[in-house]
Amino acid sequence: MHPTDTPLSATEPDDKPEAPGLSKGTLLASLVAGIAASTCCIGPLVLLTLGVSGSWIGSLSAMEPFRPYLMGLTLLLLGLAFRKLYLVPQACAVDAPCATSSNLRRQRAMFWLVSVAVLAIMAFPWYGPWLLD
Repeated sequence: MHPTDTPLSATEPDDKPEAPGLSKGTLLASLVAGIAASTCCIGPLVLLTLGVSGSWIGSLSAMEPFRPYLMGLTLLLLGLAFRKLYLVPQACAVDAPCATSSNLRRQRAMFWLVSVAVLAIMAFPWYGPWLLD
């Protein structure tokens, strides 16, 4: 072995940074799961508002049995995104985009916007009938 040759394990740090897209993917997945959780309730309302009607709209309520599972998945994914943004320390290179505090602030703002939207969509079956009166 040449003196300038070093094993790969000696040049790599022990702490590998987490994937920067993890929180973005988690937020996107929680948004999709939240929308899927309320498909049975909000879907027919949106279709009727757009003027689409028919007996097949009633089949959208077939998602209702999966609603609690999808709501749980949504809350789990939001919790993972919260953990990534607030509890896990950022480990990245100095010149990486994640090193700037403005990117972290932007990610946190997006997290709260998505969280409020997802929770409003998930709660629609409870406040929706009052809107329709």
